[in-house]
Amino acid sequence: MRAGGYFPAPVRNMRTFLKVAVKRLALIATACCGLSARGVIFYSTADPLHNSTPPTGELADSGWHLQGAWSAFLGTPISPQHFITAKHLGGSPGIKFSINGLEYTTTAFFDDPDSDLRIWKVRGRFAKFTELYPQTDEVGKDLVVFGRGTQRGSEVTIAGLLGSTAKGWHWGFADGRKRWGQNRVGGLVSRSGGPTTGDGTSFAESGDLLKVPFDADAGPNEAHLSAGDSGGGLFIQDGGTWKLAGVNFLVDGLYNTSDTGPGFQAAIFDEAGIYKGREGNWTRIPNSRANIPGAFYATRISVRLNWIHTILAQTASDDGPLLQSAPTVTGPFEDEVNADVDTASGIVTLPAPSGVRFYRLNSASELRIIGLTLQNGNLVFQYR
Repeated sequence: MRAGGYFPAPVRNMRTFLKVAVKRLALIATACCGLSARGVIFYSTADPLHNSTPPTGELADSGWHLQGAWSAFLGTPISPQHFITAKHLGGSPGIKFSINGLEYTTTAFFDDPDSDLRIWKVRGRFAKFTELYPQTDEVGKDLVVFGRGTQRGSEVTIAGLLGSTAKGWHWGFADGRKRWGQNRVGGLVSRSGGPTTGDGTSFAESGDLLKVPFDADAGPNEAHLSAGDSGGGLFIQDGGTWKLAGVNFLVDGLYNTSDTGPGFQAAIFDEAGIYKGREGNWTRIPNSRANIPGAFYATRISVRLNWIHTILAQTASDDGPLLQSAPTVTGPFEDEVNADVDTASGIVTLPAPSGVRFYRLNSASELRIIGLTLQNGNLVFQYR
């Protein structure tokens, strides 16, 4: 069809694709189902590819497709326009959030004054988002957790009368690969700020945390986390549905095998006989017949539901459509930063491309493309 015609194109899933070549304009309307936190460490294996693809069977809908890339970390969509992650990761509006092959530009963030949670708002609309775990019965519940980055490193051992005893593994290479693991909530911890464990970095954030111990021989997917896993989601099943119950925050450490030196970061399944603390202030964990597992900690969602729902209700809006383009219909799509959106008249204007481009409008509400013209070197899209 020529530019300037009338092209009714219902946008069922918030996206319509337009293929544009200067001097020959064609409109292709297609319904499309659009649709960090470093890595999970396992007790059973050091294979970096273990659990690096979506889980199947009873874990098929446990959160893998609801984990988006937020810089080097992860975040979880919790409404059509919002995702949640860790506050201490920082960031600023304009940074992209990528999920399932699509990119969304962040426009604002909202910090929880009583925890490490941060909610981000995006332009456009997520096709899917998670439900939030509403119960306060998390202790003893099985979980699935997600992270990106470090592989399992070399073994941590301590010397004894009968030889060396294995205690866990150093953190290995940070490969940025998304992985999933399983575990069980072991308890609850109330945090009032102060230095974090794991890397010695100090955070002021407080709040109620889920404590998840790293147990020996607890199954092939028994998982611990490492530095950078902040922001990843922890999911618990409720009524047959996997729901977001926590956001990764902290891990136990630092560790040492003596009372001097800087120490190291590690996933420890038995802290007995290990030194814990930081340089100049090491404390030896007493020997024990039973293992004393290290743990990771996630900010508890269930006790922050009122704050979360208030933010979602107060900040939901229709910001108008976001124009994105790509060289092929399969992407990758990027925001058209030079596009001018006039929501009052339903017009999007941008400089015409020098070659073939596919365009889509990403919107928080259903809309129709009703026209496309070339005017004074600009593409002009009309929508309603």
